[in-house]
This record gives sequence, structure tokens and C-alpha cells, in this order.
Amino acid sequence: MASSFINDIKHNLRQSNTLQKLLVVNICVFLVIVIPAQFINSFRSFNGNNANYLNWINEWFAMSPAFGIFITRPWTILTYMFMHEGLSHIISNMLIFYWMGRILQEYLGSKKLFSTYILGGLSGAIVFFLAYNIFPLFSGSGVYVPMLGASASVLAITVATATLLPEYRINLILIGEVPLKYIAGFLVLLDLISFGSQDHVAHFAHLGGALFGFVYVRRLKKGTDLAGWFNRIMDKLAMLFGSTSRSTMKVKYRRTADDDSYLQGKKAKQERIDEILDKIGKSGYGSLNNEEKDFLFRNSRES
Repeated sequence: MASSFINDIKHNLRQSNTLQKLLVVNICVFLVIVIPAQFINSFRSFNGNNANYLNWINEWFAMSPAFGIFITRPWTILTYMFMHEGLSHIISNMLIFYWMGRILQEYLGSKKLFSTYILGGLSGAIVFFLAYNIFPLFSGSGVYVPMLGASASVLAITVATATLLPEYRINLILIGEVPLKYIAGFLVLLDLISFGSQDHVAHFAHLGGALFGFVYVRRLKKGTDLAGWFNRIMDKLAMLFGSTSRSTMKVKYRRTADDDSYLQGKKAKQERIDEILDKIGKSGYGSLNNEEKDFLFRNSRES
């Protein structure tokens, strides 16, 4: 029965899209690691044991700005973006991630959603590390507080979506329809005015993620995919780890058109996508006709 249950979970994950998989990973990490650690802390405190198991877990999965610690735990530059310290922390991050990620995935596809999440998180981690070790306010204190949470990745996706579709409107409760550019601007402003809070250095990471999301989409609109190298690595890893489950039968595909025709067709398709995105940016998604919506939907699935 247990193996059947696990197989069902694996099957459902294979059928889910990238947004759903990232949501599942974040939620599972919280349920499997954070909640039990908090429960153990509460249980042992009744017995007079003040050992904090959650802090011990964070030492191994949250990212430390201290170089001597980080160099011994380099994996934390990735694991930190899937860790959350409390229920309100993960709920707020995952709600924004779901709303913004769904839009970005619809228009740019699953690969670009995944690369924005990971590279946005990495950019936030780099800015966090540099800020802690360069500015005297932090480096002179001698106190190195580890960072955890998906906020840098989520803000990267939020700003990327707003940069792609600034006039796209979301209906907010008690407020009404608000363009994405104002939502993203408000979230960035919150980080800017929060530098005086206790966790001020974490806001450097958020802004690092936001900067990546903005630059990434701006360059993408000009035809340069800054995440192209990352996507190629992911494709090779997927082929490497997925090769054992595939058939050993070899199938050869032959391109019917020559290289010049293929490149011209690819360029024309990208130009058509850019025209549709510009139309959305100026007049909103509702201004598209059925043919434009179908074209954008088909090509977002191919990317």
C-alpha cells in the first residue's frame, strides 16, 4: 500500500507543471522539516530542555553570510530558497508566487519560470553575501545571521512578470483592478523602507532578486536570454537522469528545411511574440484576438 501511495505521488508530480512542482517542494520542506523541528522544540521545552533543533536545521540549510561557514556548506546557496521559518512566512511567499508564477508561466513557459526562480534566488544570495561583508554596519558587528526563504525568488518572478506585462491587471479584494507594475513597485518599495527593521540585511537579497527579474526580461525583450546557459544545463541533467527510464530505441529526426530557413522561421516567430507582448503591454490582455491568444499559448508551451 505504501509503495502504491508513493507511486501515485510520483505520477502526479510528473503530470504537474513547473509552478506546481516548485509549490510542492516548498510546502513539503516546510511540513517535513520545519514543522517537526518546531514540534520537538515545544515538546522538549516542557521537560526543561532548551535545545533549539530548528536553529540546528537552519545552520545546515539556511545561507550564512560568514565566508568561513558558507565555504563549508556551499549547498545552502540553493537550499535557503526553499526554507521558511514560520507559517505566515511560507503562506505569504507561496500566495504571491502562485499568482505571479501562473502569469509568467503562461506567457514565457515553464523553463523561464524555473530559471527565474533559481537565478533570482541566486542573485539575491550574492547581493546578501556582498552587503553583509562590505558594509561596515554589518561586517563590523561580527554577528552573522543566516538567511532563509523564497522571497528573493518570488520578488524576481513578480518584477519579471510586471516588466513583461506592466499593464496586466489583477483584481485585488477591496481595491479593484491594479496593474502589475504598481503591485511590483509597491513590494519593492516595502523592501526599500524596511532597511531599518531587524532583518534589514535580508531586504538586500529581495532587491537582488528583483533586479535580476527586471534585467532578465528587459534583455529577453531585446532577444538575449540571460538564462540560456542555465536552461541548457538543466536540459542535459534531465537527459542524463531520465535516460534510464526511456526506451533504448534510437530515433533519428531530420530537419526538412535548411539551416537558413529554420533560423528565419525562428526569428519570425520571436518577432511575432514580441509584437503580441507589446500589444498586451499597451492595451492589456483583453485586446488580443483569438488567433493571437492561441499563438501565444502554443509557443509558451514550447519554450
